[in-house]
Amino acid sequence: MPPSNHPMQHPHRVMLHNEIHARPPEALAAPLAIAHIVMLADAAGREASRAHVAALLRDHHMALPDAQTTHLRMDFGAFRIRWELHTEFVSWTFMVPTPTEAFGEREPASAIDAVPHEWLAALPGQCLCSLNLWVLPTHQFGSGSLVKHVLHEDTLVASTVADGHGELYTDFAIHADGFSRMVLLAGGLAPRRLGRLVQRLLEIETYRMAALLGLPAAREASQVLASAERELAELAQSIRSATREDEPLLLDRLTRLAGEVESQHAATHSRFSASAAYFELLDKRIADIDESRLAGMQTIGEFMDRRLTPARSTCAWSARRQDALSQRVSRISNLLRTRVEIEQQQSSQALLATMNSRQDLQLKMQSTVEGLSVAAISYYIVGLVSYLAKGAQYGGWPFSAEITAAVAIPFVVGGVWWSLRRLHHSLFHKS
Repeated sequence: MPPSNHPMQHPHRVMLHNEIHARPPEALAAPLAIAHIVMLADAAGREASRAHVAALLRDHHMALPDAQTTHLRMDFGAFRIRWELHTEFVSWTFMVPTPTEAFGEREPASAIDAVPHEWLAALPGQCLCSLNLWVLPTHQFGSGSLVKHVLHEDTLVASTVADGHGELYTDFAIHADGFSRMVLLAGGLAPRRLGRLVQRLLEIETYRMAALLGLPAAREASQVLASAERELAELAQSIRSATREDEPLLLDRLTRLAGEVESQHAATHSRFSASAAYFELLDKRIADIDESRLAGMQTIGEFMDRRLTPARSTCAWSARRQDALSQRVSRISNLLRTRVEIEQQQSSQALLATMNSRQDLQLKMQSTVEGLSVAAISYYIVGLVSYLAKGAQYGGWPFSAEITAAVAIPFVVGGVWWSLRRLHHSLFHKS
């Protein structure tokens, strides 16, 4: 615990600080047989893996891992185990000492032989990689015996590693037991340096297989992309000669195509990104083992570069092809929408012109109606004046009703006209 006068700690400080010590290599001494198994697993599979290693620890009366444990190293006497929980997979590494004489007359035993078979067969997930690695202390075993008892001579790859202090042999083949194989002649490597070298060799095999997970996705995506590109070309050609009636159907087809492309892009983008990251890690691990050429042999770096470049290029090209197709669909969609919007604007302008002409006609009709209204209103008002004049004669009005009405007509008409014009102005010219 920090002292009481220490500043407030970030909740993740200890975890972030200890990340530099995560999954450290352990000191190793030859001779040693190592079996490395990588199980591809989803979130549920990774939790099942935690329970599976806990079951093994429980059987041996050992402390169980907690829910935050992501790597574990335990010594069970007959074998040692290293368990690591990764984002997409779980790695299991089993190690047992092996007698040097095992390489003399027959194929050496695998570390798997010391692991409980029923427990091993129930490992959660799907096996992505399984490797047998034998570490020998000296260079007394030449490539001839290695080829005869362990590796295939026709696919043999070999190099000196660790700045010339060791020799590595492998054939990148899956043998009858389902495992690929490596033999490391450790020479005089110190235990800690040997442990780092072994860890990098295991990671090379792991990251090689993890990186290649993008290849099936790239091949499957290429078929979808080819179909989508053909349909997009057909749509682009149809848009050039399309009429206004055809545009809604074309826009519907283009929208469905865009949805298909984006769905496929979303389904494979993370896989391609992960493969690119694994390829970078693979390059780094190959560089870390400090290879040099053995006479007449191909190095691991050269082999990987030649054999994996097509797969890496396929994954990268599929990702770029998806991005390019998505952009093309977006451009053509914008083009078609712009065309539809322009036509809608033209239709709106025509409609506005029609409305303006109708409004002008209405104004003219209104003016005519206003004239008739002046005459009608004036007629009724003059009639009222006439009635008033007739009544006023009994009170001494000196003029007849007809003369009074005739004199009132100009004033009544002028007043009515003025009132209507004023009302019209207040309704239609009000700011």
